[in-house]
Amino acid sequence: MPIRKAKAEDIPQILSIYSEYVLHTNFTFEYTVPSEKEFMERFDRITARYPWLVWDVDGEIRGYAYGSEAFSRKAYQWTADVTIYMRPDAKRQGGATLLYTPLLEIMRLQGLKVAYAIITATNKTSIAFHRSLGFVPFATFRRTGYKAGEWLDVVWMEYELSPISDSPSEPIPFHLIDENALLTILRRYNTM
Repeated sequence: MPIRKAKAEDIPQILSIYSEYVLHTNFTFEYTVPSEKEFMERFDRITARYPWLVWDVDGEIRGYAYGSEAFSRKAYQWTADVTIYMRPDAKRQGGATLLYTPLLEIMRLQGLKVAYAIITATNKTSIAFHRSLGFVPFATFRRTGYKAGEWLDVVWMEYELSPISDSPSEPIPFHLIDENALLTILRRYNTM
């Protein structure tokens, strides 16, 4: 299946993709590439609660997307931050949509209510992509980060995963999602 759950063995390829963004863009505010150990710790922490998907074509990871904690206090548990990175040679091939669409559906299945995309304002392609999926910009934080000799604005976009209710159930951690339900979602998008 081209879109699947990320595995620990994928970390070297995932980190290779991410390192290109750290070293050559201002789309992430990290200055140095994390070590493989540090990145594995992030992966373990994130996947304990949120989905992390990869676009795998014949063993090559061409992109990845995941949800993560948007805010740390318990009252925010129904929200998540979403992130996507594509290999430069894999852009504009439909993989980003193939990754994000099931990611958002899985997060909906978990019981999450709102997904946030936090995007460097200079990343017009990402802003347009998120808008095409139904994300709505709602705030711009001016001069939020400094990288590569310039101050950068950050655009926050939101996507309603499911209707807000007065007494929501706690979200289901990703690792507790029914495997058959997860495979059903992934199969649906892998046939597109």
